[in-house]
Amino acid sequence: MIIQSIKLENFRNYNELDICFSDGTNIIYGDNAQGKTNILEAVYLCGTTKSHKGSKDREIIKFHNDESHIRTIISKNSIEYKIDMHLRKNKTKGIAINGIPIKKASDLFGIVNFVFFSPEDLNIIKNGPSERRRFIDLELCQLDKVYLYNLTNYNKIINQRNKLLRDLPYQSELKDTLSVWNLQLVNYGVKIIERRRLFIEQINQIIFKIHSNLTGGSEELFIKYEQNVSAEFFLNKLEQNISKDIKLKTTTVGPHRDDLNFLVKDIDIRKYGSQGQQRTAALSLKLSEIELVKNLIDDKPILLLDDVLSELDSNRQNYLLNSIYDIQTLITCTGLEEFINNRFSIDKIYKVNDGTVIIEN
Repeated sequence: MIIQSIKLENFRNYNELDICFSDGTNIIYGDNAQGKTNILEAVYLCGTTKSHKGSKDREIIKFHNDESHIRTIISKNSIEYKIDMHLRKNKTKGIAINGIPIKKASDLFGIVNFVFFSPEDLNIIKNGPSERRRFIDLELCQLDKVYLYNLTNYNKIINQRNKLLRDLPYQSELKDTLSVWNLQLVNYGVKIIERRRLFIEQINQIIFKIHSNLTGGSEELFIKYEQNVSAEFFLNKLEQNISKDIKLKTTTVGPHRDDLNFLVKDIDIRKYGSQGQQRTAALSLKLSEIELVKNLIDDKPILLLDDVLSELDSNRQNYLLNSIYDIQTLITCTGLEEFINNRFSIDKIYKVNDGTVIIEN
């Protein structure tokens, strides 16, 4: 799969932008705060309906405007897909594929797969559990429409159950309805737990070799899925924790509290690993994600690298660049030195300056 082009109107700091990409390596460079990351955000948004930053639509639309447009052309298996996305401040986004509006955002999934790698991802090991859950969810929602459906419904029920818990002090008769929400929560939650478990098993089959290569054979990395509750005991735990949930006014049991543990020789490197160990493990994780997507979709994902190279030492830079030579890649950076020093092949170069993009080759 290849992204051929993207057009933007009133997106972030861009009034208008029209870029055609090479099917190889595309370098987007310039000083900080000029709009480089905004291009990658638009690309990712048009393929997944979500900002990689978690931004809301109204935050993405250019100041003093009420709407924004993104138009991309994707080529997959010799078939061309034109994706139009219409962002509006006070309404849900509109999406059309080849001129035909879609009713559900999930209809977009499966056309294109992105792997997004930002400096924040290098801190995924040491940051909180929500970052690690987000990693799982962002990838699985692209790969598995059933997972997206289950996660969407689970999150809706969590929000409704939490609202009920907050309302109970004023409407005690609502307590009897908790059992109904519990059953619905378990219905979707069990499926989420099982799919995450399989995902981590698949990642572990890949990450072992990658991490060993990155560390010169000195470390073996294993990811452990830390379930907040097992699927078979989910309903029992929910019922046991009702008093606690009412007191805290939130749901304390479920996959929304899952985590991942990263183990090197049975040592939890989230807590006891050096920064170098944590960053190497994060790089191994993202490279494993690329390989897993390749295996599952029998195609290559599109890689979006947002100013990551400057955060890596030369050895890790080389390993990353050598791993992605055959994947269409969009890379943002502040300069071209890393690529020149590593003699890395560049197919297209774009310079960004205050919302203006110039092709340099």
